[in-house]
Amino acid sequence: MEGGSGGNDVELVCKTLQFEHKLFYFDLKENPRGRYLKISEKTSATRSTIIVPVNGIAWFIDLFNYYVNTDEQDAFSKELKLDTKVFYFDIGENKRGRFLKISEASVNRNRSTIIVPAGSSGEEGWVAFRNILLEVNEEASRLFMVPNQQHMEPSEQLTGLSDDVGAGFISGHSAQSATASELHVDRLVDLPPQDDIGGMGMSKVIRADQKRFFFDLGSNNRGHFLRISEVAGADRSSIILPLSGLKQFHEIIGHFVEITKDRLEGMTGPNVRTVEPAQR
Repeated sequence: MEGGSGGNDVELVCKTLQFEHKLFYFDLKENPRGRYLKISEKTSATRSTIIVPVNGIAWFIDLFNYYVNTDEQDAFSKELKLDTKVFYFDIGENKRGRFLKISEASVNRNRSTIIVPAGSSGEEGWVAFRNILLEVNEEASRLFMVPNQQHMEPSEQLTGLSDDVGAGFISGHSAQSATASELHVDRLVDLPPQDDIGGMGMSKVIRADQKRFFFDLGSNNRGHFLRISEVAGADRSSIILPLSGLKQFHEIIGHFVEITKDRLEGMTGPNVRTVEPAQR
C-alpha cells in the first residue's frame, strides 16, 4: 500500500514534534488503498517524508525502543520489511551529535530519508519521537478496533499497541533466518503497567507468525495471576495461570524449548534483522 497526496486521502490523526532545529509532522491518513502514517521532517532548508503502512507503526515503536535502551557501542543497523517497502535504520554522528537515519526504499517511490537527532543529553529526541508514535498508534487502535474488541475490559486493551495482528509481517515472510535469541530480542516490547494490576503490574507482548500473545500480570480477590491472551485476526482467547503454577509452567516450556532447539534455530525469522556493514 502506498500513501499519496490525492484528493481521496482522509486525515485521521495529526501530530507535530519540534526538537532542536527540526519539526516533524505525523499524519495518519486513509485512502481507498489503505491506511498509512506519513512522517515528514522539516528544517529551514529541506523537507523529506517517509510513508509507513499502518501495520508498521508498532514495529517502528519496537525499533525506537531498541535504540533508546541499547548502549551506543552495542546498537546495530536494522532493516525492516513492510509490504513492498524496506526501511533502513542507521545510527550516525556529526558535529551536532548522534542521530538515527531512517531510509525508506520502495519500488513505487524514490528513496527517502529522515534524520532524528538523539539529543544533547541521552536519547531524549528518540524518546520524544517514540512517544508520538505511541500516541498515534493508540489512537489508530481505537479508530480501527474490530467490533468484538470494543467490549473488552480496559486491562485487555494494551496502551500503545494495536490488536491489528500481523503488523510488521509480509506475505510469505522473509527468507532470512534468525537464532532463537534474536527472535526474542526483536519481538519483545515493554508496555506501561495497567491500572487493574496493582503494584505487581507488568505487561509484555510477543509476535509469532500471524499471532500476538499478551502476558498480563494481575491480581484479584483470589490472588495474583498471569493472564496469557492469544490474538489472531478478530479472535482472542485467554488462559489464567495462578502464580503458584508459574514455576512449573516455566519448567515445562523450558523442556519443550530444549528438545526442539535445533528446529527453533532453523526457523524463519521476523522481518526485522540486524544488518552487517558489509551488506549495505
